[in-house]
Amino acid sequence: MSLNLEAIAHDIRVDCLKAIHAGRSGHPGGSLSIADMLAVLYFDEMNVDPARPTWRERDRFILSKGHACPSLYVALAMKGYFPMEEAMKLRKIGAFMEGHPDMRVPGIDAPSGSLGMGLSQGLGMALGAQLQGLNFRTHVILGDGDMQEGNTWEAIMSAGHKRADNLVALYDANKLQGDAPVETQLDMGNVSAKVAQFGWHTIDVDGHDIPALQAALKEARETKGKPTFLYADTVKGKGVGFMENVLMWHGSVTMTDAQLADALKELGDE
Repeated sequence: MSLNLEAIAHDIRVDCLKAIHAGRSGHPGGSLSIADMLAVLYFDEMNVDPARPTWRERDRFILSKGHACPSLYVALAMKGYFPMEEAMKLRKIGAFMEGHPDMRVPGIDAPSGSLGMGLSQGLGMALGAQLQGLNFRTHVILGDGDMQEGNTWEAIMSAGHKRADNLVALYDANKLQGDAPVETQLDMGNVSAKVAQFGWHTIDVDGHDIPALQAALKEARETKGKPTFLYADTVKGKGVGFMENVLMWHGSVTMTDAQLADALKELGDE
């Protein structure tokens, strides 16, 4: 049965905003910009089994930009790892839906929060699979802040050298970070060209075009001898007009009842 991935991405956006509102804190901008990637990864690309969250041969996923976890928690709930009610307990005392992914959450393969850690974690998993003769693949979503960390570039150099073709990095290039636009904070120039110099196969893709994301991930699977880097051109706050490309919605913000209502109305879920 073919799934409607656009509808899944829409529902991820709706419910992640509800979770952020319920938690009175969170990062809506970056959560919205990765919704399409999460829909494609969890409902089309990755081989995972919610009934066996620690299955040895499952594909791995790391959200290196951990502050966008509201969308990840919702995607995991939609996939069946836990009830959606748990995702709505974001940042609540006594719940395990922390403001950054934690290994206590079913389906989380690595903790994240400090930017720059995720790709190194993912490389370790990818190399571990090769050493053990396992066929699982590892996917890492990186943010703009991740790409400004030295640890990320060490992982890029090492992954290319090790020819880790079971590793895929997806760069959520939404071009706004905590304090300023990326071009003001630290302009990275042509990131894909730089990554390619270290032995990666690179693909530039519209991060909100689901068929294009599917095609890019298929191309990554078929690429041998090189890890794959997807430069996903995205919009911060995608889907909610008053949040799109507006720095304050990076987070962590408290959404008012009226703001949530306006956002849900625009998304067609009142």
